Amino acid sequence: MLADRIPPGGAPRGVAVLMTSHNRRDRTLAAISSVHAQTGLPAGTRCTVHLVDAGSADGTADEVRAAFPGTDVVTVGADVHWGTGTGIAATRADPAAHVLWLNDDVVLDPGALAALLRAAAPLDRPAVAVGAMRSGDGTRTTYSGYRLVRSRLRPPVLERVEPDARDATPCDTCNGNAVLVTAPARRVLGDLDPAFPHRMGDHDYGLRARRAGIPVLLAPGHVGTCDDNTGAVRGTSAEPGLDARTALRRLVSVREQPPAPWWRYCRRHLGPWAPLVFCSPYVKTVLRAGVRPPGSVPRHRQSSLRADP
Repeated sequence: MLADRIPPGGAPRGVAVLMTSHNRRDRTLAAISSVHAQTGLPAGTRCTVHLVDAGSADGTADEVRAAFPGTDVVTVGADVHWGTGTGIAATRADPAAHVLWLNDDVVLDPGALAALLRAAAPLDRPAVAVGAMRSGDGTRTTYSGYRLVRSRLRPPVLERVEPDARDATPCDTCNGNAVLVTAPARRVLGDLDPAFPHRMGDHDYGLRARRAGIPVLLAPGHVGTCDDNTGAVRGTSAEPGLDARTALRRLVSVREQPPAPWWRYCRRHLGPWAPLVFCSPYVKTVLRAGVRPPGSVPRHRQSSLRADP
């Protein structure tokens, strides 16, 4: 975290857009284009885009440099994921700026940044403003803010919040697809915790903000389009037909539920329920993989020529 390098005074000098990309050239170009198309911003607002390209083989970095010469592009290895990449981008941004986390598959509405700035206002206070995403067909919310619901009889759960049409809605945490963190909030919290290389860093940040008394506010309406990946199970631990060992190996990878960051998250935010919640996804994955129709053969054994993913 970088709270120690963020100046304690002075007016923020703009908004630094922090992005990480990997082999999604066209989507990344569309996302950056939507940043440049923002309207309704306060006079003098200056946006800079800092893109960390994680070893893309599709020419993402070169295409971005050609299309948007003012973009700060740095190329790193393909083993860098969203959390780490966003952290690298933050180190290259103005330490006194507000920052906007932006996924490379998000297309912002023209008034998105203005809506986030209004939700976070006044901008001289610590605040986190969250932008809800709609699906590509416009029928549903895909990413948003969350409330942490606690109970004496069951583990805490995160419940997604639907954005109000007119007013900002208080939340406890958020998805990190489009999130504005004001400069005063950065001075208190720093940037994303580097302990979370990919997942959980956004939820952790929001919960830490609330613990510090910093409001997490869901902006009114939707601020952009981003389809979710809820139906994409191929290549994940939920892919049908996997044996328990393969499913568990996928689950503990950095892209899903690696044990060290997951335990850090549970211990930090879930109190006495932490051990139970920590074990739950691993136990469920093993049990799910162990249940197959009678006579079925584990997928990785169906052909000796098929490489185990």
